[in-house]
Amino acid sequence: MSDVGTLRARNVAFWTQAAPGWVRHAQRQDEYGEPLGAVAMDRLTLRPGESVLDVGCGCGGTTAEVALAVGPAGTAVGVDLAESMVSAAAARFPADRHPGLNFVTADIETVAHIPGAPFDAAFSRMTLMLLADPVAGCTTIRRALRPGGRLAATVFRDGGANPWLTLAVLGTAPHVGSLPPLPVGDEPGPFAFAEPARATRILAAAGFTEIDFAPHDVVMSTPDEPGPVAEWLIEIGPAGAAYRAASAEKQAAARAATAKLLERFREQPGGYRIPAGIWLVTALRAP
Repeated sequence: MSDVGTLRARNVAFWTQAAPGWVRHAQRQDEYGEPLGAVAMDRLTLRPGESVLDVGCGCGGTTAEVALAVGPAGTAVGVDLAESMVSAAAARFPADRHPGLNFVTADIETVAHIPGAPFDAAFSRMTLMLLADPVAGCTTIRRALRPGGRLAATVFRDGGANPWLTLAVLGTAPHVGSLPPLPVGDEPGPFAFAEPARATRILAAAGFTEIDFAPHDVVMSTPDEPGPVAEWLIEIGPAGAAYRAASAEKQAAARAATAKLLERFREQPGGYRIPAGIWLVTALRAP
């Protein structure tokens, strides 16, 4: 397993290359990917006037949802490692039309202070598993909370509960250039928090209490458009950068191959119903 410095550098490089796909598909990700974070949003039971941190805000859709829940008297701060995604978030949800909504480019593992802290709550959709040093990242989140502040996050369970993740890579790989190295062991990746015992140790080491993992099976529903659906899943995954660098002909072949693999999730009529197995992670900063 690589050292933390190497993993952090790899994360920066990966998300710099991956960001254009997330920016391009921001609206699809907000709409189709909403079930991936809904249980955490519900569990927080956000109240008007609260201040909330959104860790791994991407292009801002989840932060805007948080801001709506806490109302004009509350605040929502989205933080993300990818500068271009944070810029896209700020453009999609400008401050003059969304008071109390702010976005910050920062590495949650190393940032000394997050503007707006301390927060009443922290939300995160599919980010904790991607941290190079998850204890450091979760410690920053815990420090950013008020005493008694609550965390609700989602992460993927194992690969068997999320087959579409592998299918998007398998469909694309034969038609594009080399892909980034796959995670090894506990390295950051979609299944790094798949084992609750390990993830619980991480959160405990970061200073959280009342840690709980609850399994949820959710479904991402999309229109019946094989090409666009395939491209969305390709571009937000590890094959995205290689796909964008490929010729139009190779991109078309990758979309067709991925769509064929995804056919098992397609309903006639009605579009796709893509299953995802997630953990709802909850914890508290001690009072």
